[in-house]
Amino acid sequence: FKAYDIRGIVGKTLTPEIVEAIGQALGTEAAAREQHTICIGYDGRLSGPELASALSKGIRKAGINVINLGLVATPIVYFAAYHLNTNCGVMVTGSHNPPDYNGLKMVLAGDTLSGDVIQSLRLRIEKSDLKTGEGKETSYHIDDEYIDKIRSHIKLSRPMKIAVDCGNGVAGAFAKKLYEAIGCEVEELFCEVDGHFPNHHPDPSVPENLNDLIHALKTGNAEIGLAFDGDGDRLGVVTKEGNIIYPDRQLLLFAEDVLKRDPGATIIYDVKSTRNLAPWIKARGGNPLMWKTGHSLVKAKMKETGSALAGEMSGHVFFKERWYGFDDGLYSGARLLEILSQFADPSAILNALPDSVSTPEQHINMKEGEPHALIEKLQKTATFNNAEVVTIDGLRVEYADGFGLMRPSNTTPVIVLRFEADTTAALERIQNEFRSVILAAAPDVKLPF
Repeated sequence: FKAYDIRGIVGKTLTPEIVEAIGQALGTEAAAREQHTICIGYDGRLSGPELASALSKGIRKAGINVINLGLVATPIVYFAAYHLNTNCGVMVTGSHNPPDYNGLKMVLAGDTLSGDVIQSLRLRIEKSDLKTGEGKETSYHIDDEYIDKIRSHIKLSRPMKIAVDCGNGVAGAFAKKLYEAIGCEVEELFCEVDGHFPNHHPDPSVPENLNDLIHALKTGNAEIGLAFDGDGDRLGVVTKEGNIIYPDRQLLLFAEDVLKRDPGATIIYDVKSTRNLAPWIKARGGNPLMWKTGHSLVKAKMKETGSALAGEMSGHVFFKERWYGFDDGLYSGARLLEILSQFADPSAILNALPDSVSTPEQHINMKEGEPHALIEKLQKTATFNNAEVVTIDGLRVEYADGFGLMRPSNTTPVIVLRFEADTTAALERIQNEFRSVILAAAPDVKLPF
């Protein structure tokens, strides 16, 4: 029971019996919120069908009806919750975890569950505080409606040739059809859904997972490359020359586009994102807002602020302008292509976006519980030279020429690090200060930098 979803190792910490119990707890919580029906779906993991069946059984045990969408991407479950007016959806997905993991992402009464609400489900199960009833299950194939809804408002200025790498994740079942529908010629890489992930892991935030896509762009005739994670809610982007455009730089382009139609809009980005966002958004008349990492936390903040757009460094992008406000890698790809189709050389547009010297996400591996304890300690005791320390999520230390971040992951027992600076020398200086601060508090940890 994590901060913004439930995850476990199939057959060990996550069994059909456990998922059935969670389903009954979810059904009970749905009833308490006066909801009647929950849409469910599963991604391409081998355990998906069995766990989705257990989930359905549990939800129905609480007297709540189930609409089973079958094999779908996570954003298609979110879409169904709106489109079929259930306001509730549960996705069986391990996202980018290893193949033996699976989990649940949950929306009830329009709220993505996180934090205390997820813990309250566990308490319900432990106390047997569970409603009983007899819900019904129906099957529904919604992918055509999802694609039609996107096609109805995404207008490309010209046809485009693109390459898509789905890493054998569930996005492979929908990407070609979607992008052809909006006017693209699509070259597919690893679009056969296979829960063994035989080619590379479906996580576009890890640079080496994009090597096949980079090779396809350099040797083929596609203009741009899109990559997706295992459940299709995150987007990776590669230019013709093989440059990776990280999601926080993608957000620069998306923010500029949204602010043309929605002047003054609030644009949210997470603590891992580039310092270039705030001045860029302000210069285009927008209101930049840095917030905590985590898809459910970002969605809650969007609701609170009325934000038109949000994005996370991990690749989750949330469009409320012209869309529903949930994270959707497939839809983000369509919005990107709509913008880039206005230009003869899309890669030049992407390469020209403000950039800094930066590291990808780095991890300090620790034991369960240790990352949060260390970060809490450092929030109280750590001191940094000539810097402002932001503690909304871990420690983001802002210098005149860069930033460093350390925060505890809410999904795995690691501390996440990220560094950005105007120059390589500044990056090294910031990393050195972080090294001193971390090792002073925890001399035995192995640092990745």
